[in-house]
Amino acid sequence: MTKKIHWGRIVIAGFLVEVAIFAVFIPVFVFLGEQPGIYTAALASFAMTFVFGVWIGRKIESHFVLHGMLVGVAATLVYIGLSFAQPEPWQYIVAHGLKILGGALGARVAEKRKRKATIQTDTTKQEAIS
Repeated sequence: MTKKIHWGRIVIAGFLVEVAIFAVFIPVFVFLGEQPGIYTAALASFAMTFVFGVWIGRKIESHFVLHGMLVGVAATLVYIGLSFAQPEPWQYIVAHGLKILGGALGARVAEKRKRKATIQTDTTKQEAIS
């Protein structure tokens, strides 16, 4: 089992998280206004990092939760860079925390799926040998 941190995947996933959040946020902001947009951004922050946490977890072998958390951190840094580190509403601060949580949970789900598949494969091999 490798202990390598997959920085390239983390950075790509973090960038894609922000693209996905904007893809949800912009239409809500345009059609429903600022207040619904702010809350949508927070929910999308959790959901999108969860999805990309699962995605990154499919390609790694160890440190799943760490990888997922780093996806959330990378996404947060991408946003801070895009916003030129301007002051943000408190909901966006919460959204950044939700990115880290969502990424961690998504990667944990991927870890559980991978372990379950490994156990099933091992069981099948044992049955074939018997």
